[in-house]
Amino acid sequence: MEQPEWSIQDIARLAGTTSRTLRHYDDVGLVTPSRIGANGYRYYDADALVRLQRVLLLRELGLGIPAIAEVLAGQRDDTAALRTHLEWLSQERERLARQYASVERTIAELEGGEKPMAEDMFDGFDHTQYRDEVEQRWGKDAYAKSDAWWRALSDEDKRAWRAKMELLGSDWIEAAQRGIDPAGDEAQALAKRQFEWLRGIPGTPGGGAAGPTKEYFTGLAEMYVADERFAANYGGAEGAAFVRDAMLRFAESL
Repeated sequence: MEQPEWSIQDIARLAGTTSRTLRHYDDVGLVTPSRIGANGYRYYDADALVRLQRVLLLRELGLGIPAIAEVLAGQRDDTAALRTHLEWLSQERERLARQYASVERTIAELEGGEKPMAEDMFDGFDHTQYRDEVEQRWGKDAYAKSDAWWRALSDEDKRAWRAKMELLGSDWIEAAQRGIDPAGDEAQALAKRQFEWLRGIPGTPGGGAAGPTKEYFTGLAEMYVADERFAANYGGAEGAAFVRDAMLRFAESL
């Protein structure tokens, strides 16, 4: 029985991506089409779609293409790998459900004239939610150091750190909206602030007095664009691209 196939345009539409991205995945060996027709079009069978699903799930975790290729090479059993992804998705669904219930409860209490209880307000807001992701990308030691540092901060210090991060993010967004040159002095000053901010987080690869490594800094810059969760911190895809370009230019001096 002949296996069904889908054209590259069909897969791009169904997966919410682009034909250009799929061609790039083919070029770098991540997702190879099952065949290329006489017209030069790429066609994908079910096996190729499973591979693509795994790639897209790994991108959701914030992994770059080299890291994805490494993971796929080490996990050749598609079913076992997808079960791992399913477990992560289940945990994420549970966390979001807890967040939803927490916010819903706070709204109800405020509307009823009650004072929300602090212990009930932050269920599901867990700073450890990216633990597996961090450990996979940069090692268990990186996560352990940053986690210990965060837990040791006082509530006041945590608020100050968040405020500093939010100010930096808003300054990036404002600069991007004004359309300044990513290589200009103003954008490079922001990139330096980004570098210094990362320097202050224990566990950052190459952190400490020397600051983040060039590889980490540029990899993070690319991840801001690749991962919608991070791009949202900079006003979306265009803002994240501006941040990336400025950081990549700054990294040339490292």
